[in-house]
Amino acid sequence: MMKVYTKTGDEGQTSLLSKQRVFKDDVRVEAYGTVDEANSAMGLAKSLIKPSWAIDIIHQIQVELISLNADLATDTMTAVDYRITSEHVEGLESLIDSIEQRRIPQRGFVTPGATSASAALDLARTIVRRAERCVVRLKRTGEVTVPVSLYLNRLSDLLYVLARCVEQEEIVGTVTSKVLSVLKGEKANSVKEDQCSMLAKAKKMIAAAEQKALEIGVPMVIAVVDIGGNLVAQHRMDGALLASISISLDKAYTAVALKMPTDQAAALVTPGHPLFGLNTANGGRLIVFGGGFPIIEAGNMIGGLGVSGGSVDEDMMVAKAGMAT
Repeated sequence: MMKVYTKTGDEGQTSLLSKQRVFKDDVRVEAYGTVDEANSAMGLAKSLIKPSWAIDIIHQIQVELISLNADLATDTMTAVDYRITSEHVEGLESLIDSIEQRRIPQRGFVTPGATSASAALDLARTIVRRAERCVVRLKRTGEVTVPVSLYLNRLSDLLYVLARCVEQEEIVGTVTSKVLSVLKGEKANSVKEDQCSMLAKAKKMIAAAEQKALEIGVPMVIAVVDIGGNLVAQHRMDGALLASISISLDKAYTAVALKMPTDQAAALVTPGHPLFGLNTANGGRLIVFGGGFPIIEAGNMIGGLGVSGGSVDEDMMVAKAGMAT
């Protein structure tokens, strides 16, 4: 098995692909070493990026950078032997134009670090800029093709717009997720609080009403509905009439539907009064005798209480005891 270390560079020299031996601080070595550094930074960015389309772009560029480094690591060759061509440069320009259409335009300088992925891309971008400067220096004394230097120039631009687009997508996604989570949580908490509050109140009212029913010795059915007339809780004492189950619920419903106690409605449905015949509406569900009261809290109606099982006076007495809590 080939060893990782070769000991051929122990004297501070290394071999180019074209077999020449040069010192490790040679400007050509500095150039392709810096490109390799940029490639590693792009690998870090790739591991942090979520959109698959951006990952694919970075991976393809990393493959091309290996070819670019091979060009930089060769001192002399004919033009036809170079791996990076004008077509690669045009490919980067096409990518830049495509990404620019996706991102939100920004003005002024950008401070890197809004997201981990964009920060890594910005790091790669600045390293590519340094690699470009190394290539400019190399061109003064060595051979470098135009596509290689142009490729690095366009690559830094690509990494900039890619960082901004990835950054914006992640921020938008995060904000959207948080807003939806907050809205969902607020809705759930609101429903839970409303339900718990109404149910707790209903239990207290039922307990107080039952205590009064026990005092007068009449078994009752006590029902509490919410603002929509939906049942919140219903309690049937031992011995209470079966008919009182539906009647108590309908009394509570009527109190909410008419926004008044059922005994007051009774006076309005007699002949000659404005609500005459109302008790026959809604399938006969509206109850127009005493025992139903709207539940008012802070000036707002939040539900209704209905009691049935005794005489009208007894039902109202028990209901008022429940309303007093």
